[in-house]
Amino acid sequence: MAIANLTSRITGFVRQVALVAVLGVTVLSDAYTVSNTLPNIVYELLVGGVLSSVLIPLLVRSQADDADGGVEYTRRLLTLGGVVLLVITALALLAAPLLTGLYLGNADDPRTYDLALALAYLLLPQILFYGVGAILGAVLNSKGAFGPFAWAPVLNNVVVLAMLAAYVFVPNEQRLLVLGVGTTLGIVAQTLVLLPSLRKAGFRYRPVWSWDPRLSAAGRLAGWAVLYAFIGFVGYLVTINVAAGAATGGATVYSNAWLLLQVPYGILGVSVLTALMPRMSRAAAAGRHDDVVADLSLGTRLAAVFLLPVSALITAFGPEIGVALFGLRADNLEGARTIGAALAVSAFGLFPYAVQLLQVRVFYAMTDSRTPTFVQLFTVAVKVALMLLCPVVLAPEDVVLGLVVANSLSFVAGALLGQVLLRRRLGRLPTRAILGTVLRTLVAAAIGAAAARGVLALLDLEPMLAVPPLGRAWTALFIAFVLGGPLILLVMRVIRVRETEPLLRRIDGIVDRLRARRGASR
Repeated sequence: MAIANLTSRITGFVRQVALVAVLGVTVLSDAYTVSNTLPNIVYELLVGGVLSSVLIPLLVRSQADDADGGVEYTRRLLTLGGVVLLVITALALLAAPLLTGLYLGNADDPRTYDLALALAYLLLPQILFYGVGAILGAVLNSKGAFGPFAWAPVLNNVVVLAMLAAYVFVPNEQRLLVLGVGTTLGIVAQTLVLLPSLRKAGFRYRPVWSWDPRLSAAGRLAGWAVLYAFIGFVGYLVTINVAAGAATGGATVYSNAWLLLQVPYGILGVSVLTALMPRMSRAAAAGRHDDVVADLSLGTRLAAVFLLPVSALITAFGPEIGVALFGLRADNLEGARTIGAALAVSAFGLFPYAVQLLQVRVFYAMTDSRTPTFVQLFTVAVKVALMLLCPVVLAPEDVVLGLVVANSLSFVAGALLGQVLLRRRLGRLPTRAILGTVLRTLVAAAIGAAAARGVLALLDLEPMLAVPPLGRAWTALFIAFVLGGPLILLVMRVIRVRETEPLLRRIDGIVDRLRARRGASR
């Protein structure tokens, strides 16, 4: 899964870099960013929360309880889900002017709304395929098949890259059509590629229209999940309005910084959560709360070990990351630096973001959708309050930096509240062991990132002055990767961060085999 997610995120990186290179940080890029977010937001608002919170635990339970292994129940879910998704997609298309206006009514440039509305009609059909793909992915995950759903976004990214290549060469009057249709085709491909894996897993779909009483119970749980997603929708609505109203390109800067920050989580955090969710669901269904607590502790400690070093390096090298990825065009360097700065000041939120999502999955595994909704309400309230302050206390060009900091602070607040509520629900949690891992990892991450930054500062005194900005940025990233990463891992080994032991044993084994081959060749 980690390899699949890594490949997905790398191709997603290339896709995002290509988008900024082709569209720039402009009115069109803001319009595309918002329009392509609309299907994601509508999907999450009406369906996504239901799928993530309810489906996997219910599918796991039906597979354990039903004589046919949950086959008929799964077919009912797919049939009902497909009909609901069609209706939602049609309503979203009818409401496209309203949805676009909600996000861009305060846009700095009035042309942004017109472009975004034209794109919305081409992009909103993604809702249907996003939803069907999520249902199919839940079915596969419930059967222990994690790979296909993790690999599917790679195909989506490849299709979008092909679209961008076509966009460059088509006449100007056809470019908007290519941009919208090509992006939607990527989601279609991402969904259809799952069908062979379902057949391989032994599942054959045919429509089943009869009702199952358990669907009513799922509906009650789903109501809280929809409210959870709606609260997030309100938070994002405030964010985009503030970002778009502050300066042209603000929405693009915020969205790209947030997407980049999610890359390490998508590679490592998603892999951990995807593997733990069915296991926690089975433990919760059997009343084995000690096992649920053990998985919560394991997931939190692994998230710390994986994500805190990444956060430290992003904080130290954020501006260089922005220029390296988005500074391909000389006229885009300023926007690239702003994206990198936004990435650097918000990187501290990566670990609490992963922790909060892990806590939500624990509640969902226990078929409790209500508590995560209250945590979400608190998190978004903190975020909105801080974001509304940004235009008041910051200069227009700095507002987007304030927004990304506010977003990360809200995750810290949400994770702390989630920990308190989980302690009430599950009893004593291994907080001391978790904090021990977090603190030791923070020390190692700070030492490694500071050392790498110090080496770069020495180079900046003389040798790097004649190198163009793009070359300096990639040199900085090379130093971060070659020096900072291994040094962090070395310090973690010295101070005994035991969660790294399996990785270190694997590295030692590789080194021993290389030495043995070298000795044999002599």
